[in-house]
Amino acid sequence: MAIKFDSPEAHLKDPVAVAIRLRAPEREGIDERFGPSDVSPGLDIARNPRVARILRNRKFQFFLILPNQIIFWTVIFVGLMGTAIPGLNFGAAITWYVWFCLVFVMMVVVGRAWCAMCPFGGFAEWIQRRTFFQRTQKTLGLGRKFPEPLARIGFVLPVASFLLLTWIEEYYNIAGPGNPASTSFMVIGIVATALVFFLVFERRTFCRYICPLTSVIGTIGSMGSVAGFRTRDRDVCVSCKTKDCMRGGTEGYGCSWYTWPASADSNLYCGLCTECYKSCPEDNIGLFLQKPLTSVVAPMRRRADVAWAVALLWGLVLYQQLNALSFYSPIDSWLNSHLRFPHYPNPVAYLGMIVLLSVVTAGAAKGIAVLSARRDIGFDHPGNFMDKGSRFRAYFLPIMYGLIPVVGADYFARQLPKFFKSAPRVIPAVQHMFGFAGTNSSLYNSRILSDPRIINVQVGVIIVGTLAALWATLRITNRELVGVSRNAFLVRATTLGLVAVCGAVAALLYVAMQAAN
Repeated sequence: MAIKFDSPEAHLKDPVAVAIRLRAPEREGIDERFGPSDVSPGLDIARNPRVARILRNRKFQFFLILPNQIIFWTVIFVGLMGTAIPGLNFGAAITWYVWFCLVFVMMVVVGRAWCAMCPFGGFAEWIQRRTFFQRTQKTLGLGRKFPEPLARIGFVLPVASFLLLTWIEEYYNIAGPGNPASTSFMVIGIVATALVFFLVFERRTFCRYICPLTSVIGTIGSMGSVAGFRTRDRDVCVSCKTKDCMRGGTEGYGCSWYTWPASADSNLYCGLCTECYKSCPEDNIGLFLQKPLTSVVAPMRRRADVAWAVALLWGLVLYQQLNALSFYSPIDSWLNSHLRFPHYPNPVAYLGMIVLLSVVTAGAAKGIAVLSARRDIGFDHPGNFMDKGSRFRAYFLPIMYGLIPVVGADYFARQLPKFFKSAPRVIPAVQHMFGFAGTNSSLYNSRILSDPRIINVQVGVIIVGTLAALWATLRITNRELVGVSRNAFLVRATTLGLVAVCGAVAALLYVAMQAAN
């Protein structure tokens, strides 16, 4: 059986050769404080006998998913059959006032924990495996491999899914929230798409390559304190002949996310499914905790697809902030009238603005690369050690990783108005399902914070995110960029300056938005 690894280029290659290739190379200019030792996964909580016993129990994952499964089927049913008043419909209220905000908190704190309890993938996986929790040898479906050219796109493909889903949500005003039935149809659509992919392709192909949330959770979740399942002794993994963590064994399936634990230097692709832990015959897999931002700073192998995913996600959240301002509506209306499109959001403006903002951010990284290069002695000499394309990549990738805390803070701040204005409505919505309460409930018309205080919290979140990004960028710059340029001060000043500008722009936009949803 072929083995897939966490980098698309390593697909189908010999695991021992890949292990050697993925060892952190010695590079000039690396800050020793943030060298290869930082890839150490941290504290292994699976050493605790009670935790180990829970993780080895095949019912653990089932009972982790089951509560969310119940909630989301309730959301679907109530959205279709319940009241059409969004604030009183439990399905719409819990999804848009509470759940979306809590998912972002979960990403920042524990990384990909949502993936471990996701009802979308969980339901489809139960059907694919033909069991709720037992280890079966035969699965349901075609078991095809995901096309390699698409796999190489990496995180950019799920970002495209996220952009499409966001446009659909905006077009039908689903998250307004609008008609509660629209929320139900959206959830049904995600579940149905996941099921199709689980039945056509092997393992969690949908979760890794298609799911609209995976790029958001993967990038922003790198700030979290759960490093995921990693190898305890790398040499044991390299010398292992069976690779049960990838192929599967008698006690567990192979990694659902195509990730080899010995190659992981971040929590990027660990969906916390526990299968590698159950499968390893050498008891060489642990569940590790790490310091916040470790998976942002520590990786020695920066990925271009992750960097472009961060840039596109940054473009999307900036677009959402800009279209909440009064100047944007006439622009969108003008485009709709000329392109004969029904109403907001105009797809040309939507995609065009996101791409433009992403390219501007990438252009700033390129500007830093060019500026630092011109200050280097002999950059224009034909024998220079780095061409322009390589220099852009050398700067763009680490800078985008460093921006992750700002992007994560911006997405979280964007959810806060709905939460602070409308979260109390979830209680009367629950009561309404059982024939109690209504729009006359005191909680229905109450809010947690006033608009000025919401703005203060949003700006505060952006400040915290910016400070975290400055911290991460400084360490990434010291390790990866100072050695590329001969002008260390200029490199530090420009990279940190870009992060500060991004944070300032996001904060100013929230002040201008005046707590708009």
